[in-house]
Amino acid sequence: MNILVCISHVPDTTSKINFTNNDTLFDTNGVQFVINPNDEFGLTRAIWFQEQQGANVTVVNVGGPETEPTLRKALAIGANEAIRVNANPTDGFFVAKQLAEVIKNGNYDLVIAGKESLDYNGGMVPGMIAGLLGFHFINSCVALTIDGNSVTASREIDGGKEIVNSQLPLIIGGQKGLVEEKDLRIPNMRGIMTARTKVLNIIEPVIGDSKTATIKFEKPAPKSAVKLVNADNLDELISLLHNEAKVI
Repeated sequence: MNILVCISHVPDTTSKINFTNNDTLFDTNGVQFVINPNDEFGLTRAIWFQEQQGANVTVVNVGGPETEPTLRKALAIGANEAIRVNANPTDGFFVAKQLAEVIKNGNYDLVIAGKESLDYNGGMVPGMIAGLLGFHFINSCVALTIDGNSVTASREIDGGKEIVNSQLPLIIGGQKGLVEEKDLRIPNMRGIMTARTKVLNIIEPVIGDSKTATIKFEKPAPKSAVKLVNADNLDELISLLHNEAKVI
């Protein structure tokens, strides 16, 4: 079984976010980048298939040379090889177009992507890939077993979970629950050293128009100061809720 895991290169959630060029560009100075958490759950599940069923695992990213440390980390975790599409990921459709081309040329049985990346939270790419290729698609996937070409998956829905059956080839949008957090892999020294010798292929992008454009970024407004009201002063509390908060 050939598995392709889509890896997004995203800022660590603890990073301080700023913008430049009149708030039209993300400022990467001082920002630590990591594997997108939803993708990391998918990668760990793929490594399980590698260990238990002999699957070959390839990771792919659409981005510039700055994303290679993230791909090398995925190789250190256990992926067999990596692909970097040498392009700036301008929007979800452009990324989906590039990944669809990689999948067409790679004869992959299973494509695992995070249901969304934690930078833009678009949640569009896995479904777009499935639409471009005509593959079966399961989103919000929290469990996955494969027997031959038959797939059983559990997906999160409002109020519970849904068990679905499908066939390979398949694309899933994975998330927390696909593996337990305690099962996430941390690269060890042997993995880090081995990753240096694994293949990282750099390919040029295909022509693919972006369907959206970023006009400007805006940070959330800072929280206002808290007003404390004495527990015995109900009249002042009611006045503030009515005149300032305007909730009553």
